[in-house]
Amino acid sequence: MAGHISARNGVLACVTDGVTTEQQAFEMVVALHRLVRSLRHAVRENSLQPTQILVLTQLVGTGPMRVGELAAGVPCSQPTATVAVASLESAGYVRREPDPADGRAIRVVITETGRDLLLSLAHGEARELAGRLNRLDLVDPELLHQTVTLLDKLSGR
Repeated sequence: MAGHISARNGVLACVTDGVTTEQQAFEMVVALHRLVRSLRHAVRENSLQPTQILVLTQLVGTGPMRVGELAAGVPCSQPTATVAVASLESAGYVRREPDPADGRAIRVVITETGRDLLLSLAHGEARELAGRLNRLDLVDPELLHQTVTLLDKLSGR
């Protein structure tokens, strides 16, 4: 199985003798970063940083969380999560509240404004990506499903 691109995973895996090399993995990381950055740039409706978007996404998915839990879920360092939460709070996208399980602790909660912003961003990025995929004119729904599944597995989900 000398060097080839997997037909099932198309853009996701270049295989050389059955093994994805570190260089190929690096190229995939760069391509994924470029894709995400270009999607966000195309729908530049806000000035949120990627970590802030991930914090909002985490809160929508799991509900109120302590900053340390957010850091683990994003993932990022606790100081990075603290800075992201402070910025989001000052913009009105999240608020802090006492943790009912431990009154000394504080949980971060997404506000309706934060939820609305995240929904707007997600829809804008999804529309942009769908348009790009449609222009490629080679979209196989099963391949897209497999790609999403693979990306979720690679991200630890």
